[in-house]
Amino acid sequence: MSSSRVCRPVALGAVAALLLLTGCTSGPGSSAPPTSTTVPSDMRLEEARPQPPEGRVIGTGTVLDRSGSAELCLGAVRESDPPQCDGVALDGWTWDGVDGGEVSGETRWGAYAVTGNWDGERLTVTAPPALLALYDPPAPEDPTGGVDGTSTPDEQDRVQNDISGRLGPAALSVSTDRGYVWLQVVWDDGTVQDAVDAEYGDGVVIVTSALREID
Repeated sequence: MSSSRVCRPVALGAVAALLLLTGCTSGPGSSAPPTSTTVPSDMRLEEARPQPPEGRVIGTGTVLDRSGSAELCLGAVRESDPPQCDGVALDGWTWDGVDGGEVSGETRWGAYAVTGNWDGERLTVTAPPALLALYDPPAPEDPTGGVDGTSTPDEQDRVQNDISGRLGPAALSVSTDRGYVWLQVVWDDGTVQDAVDAEYGDGVVIVTSALREID
């Protein structure tokens, strides 16, 4: 299984040039994924805008509080003192009654499961957080139904690099496993999945959400 950690958007270089020259659609097992020029502009991956969930969600990761400005790190955390990340903003966060935090200067952090309402940009905390070490989440369902994908390693690498370059930090992680490219975003209601299906073909990319609906 290979993975890609995204820090910022990067140019696609020769890969993008090759894709623009091909300008063809494809599905699993084809020689190249389609490009953004082969789908309507409002269906391009970069333009996908999922609708926020109606109920509460829960997310797990490092809560990083810099001088009273808290965020939940759903993706990679840069190892430093204090740590850093590109997280989602937390409204209503308080350390009152919360165990497990560490402090360095004006920064405090710890690993938690956080429950709240997601509006597409910010997570408003609605319940006390749970220490991540004590949190026992339900096993996630397999979106593939246990069926392996049929894309070749070269195809997966090409799609993985394309997504990483185009989404930048909006892609929390992009990896390959079991014949698929796996893309994790903060939240998807099916909009991002529809976009990758339109661009790369059905059964090539599997989209998962870091935030999970609980009601």
